Amino acid sequence: LGMTVGVNVPNMPPQAKKEAYQADILYGTNNEFGFDYLRDNMAFRNEDRVQRERFFAVVDEVDSILIDEARTPLIIS
Repeated sequence: LGMTVGVNVPNMPPQAKKEAYQADILYGTNNEFGFDYLRDNMAFRNEDRVQRERFFAVVDEVDSILIDEARTPLIIS
């Protein structure tokens, strides 16, 4: 199909995360995506951000993500 695939895992260097986010399809956990979003919003320079513009998401086990884990805050201290 000609699509690229990436993976977003904990403790990846920022450059590796940036490359992973350039893929057409990106696998990862809700926590990794959430913390990347928070870190990107704290970045002083655009080039320090790893995420790109979002189009859509396919979420497996969405009931777990939106109901069960919604009570667990993502906090950067």
